Amino acid sequence: MCPPSPVKDGQERGYVIPIGGAEERTDSGPVLNRFVDLCGGDEARIVIIPTASQLPDTGDKYVEIFTAIGVKQAVSLTINERSEAGREDYLEQLDQADGIFITGGSQLRLSTILGGTKVSQKIRRLNAEGVHVAGTSAGAAIMPEHMIAGGSPGFLPTADSVSLAPGLGLTNALLIDQHFGQRNRLGRLLAAISYNPFMIGVGLDEDTAIFISPDHQSFEVVGSGAVTVVDPIDLSYSSMSQATKDDALSLLDLKMHILSQGCRFDIVERKPYPPK
Repeated sequence: MCPPSPVKDGQERGYVIPIGGAEERTDSGPVLNRFVDLCGGDEARIVIIPTASQLPDTGDKYVEIFTAIGVKQAVSLTINERSEAGREDYLEQLDQADGIFITGGSQLRLSTILGGTKVSQKIRRLNAEGVHVAGTSAGAAIMPEHMIAGGSPGFLPTADSVSLAPGLGLTNALLIDQHFGQRNRLGRLLAAISYNPFMIGVGLDEDTAIFISPDHQSFEVVGSGAVTVVDPIDLSYSSMSQATKDDALSLLDLKMHILSQGCRFDIVERKPYPPK
């Protein structure tokens, strides 16, 4: 269940850190501070990718946020066109990074601008070489191999309640949704999982993240909200293949777990654990 990018002998993969959005952006915020600590604390060099956002000051705001937390250096790469995602100076900045942070906005904007570019390839390769990659909101959604690109709110899964697109491929075991409880997205996560029950569905509340371990065998919850895990390993029946677009789906024998701060989930054994 490891991501596609191989790890060379003697190296350890970096953490992958999807965040549900609206994270606390102060020097006491648990998610960003944990990320910075992993990256080296006051020696950390953070590269910010604000491509998902169409607001021109998003990158600069995160530079201010990480600088206030106390990193050594924070830089933002302005990538608004695919042609900018191959700039040599940007690739050099990424090579110097201890951590990469992908901001929120539109995940389809992220995928259409970055997908298949030198920057996206560099992110995957650097993560395999030990660089930690965090992303909030849209930046979290794009991390898996398969990305939830959009969908309808609500509890009930229907055949047309979710749309999928290729993601960055930093994990191929999880499917991630964000702003989960706040925007009532259980139905679309269930629908997404029904397309391929190989994947474990993970719904991230705001100001909440999972820290996926370098070996990709487990993750830990950090933040003020909850993480909803939908595990289809024992799914005995799905009506997805017969459903028309407005039909409610039948999904029998699903497992669901609600995890909060400090809880862990074993991805391989598919088993949740309480805080230590």
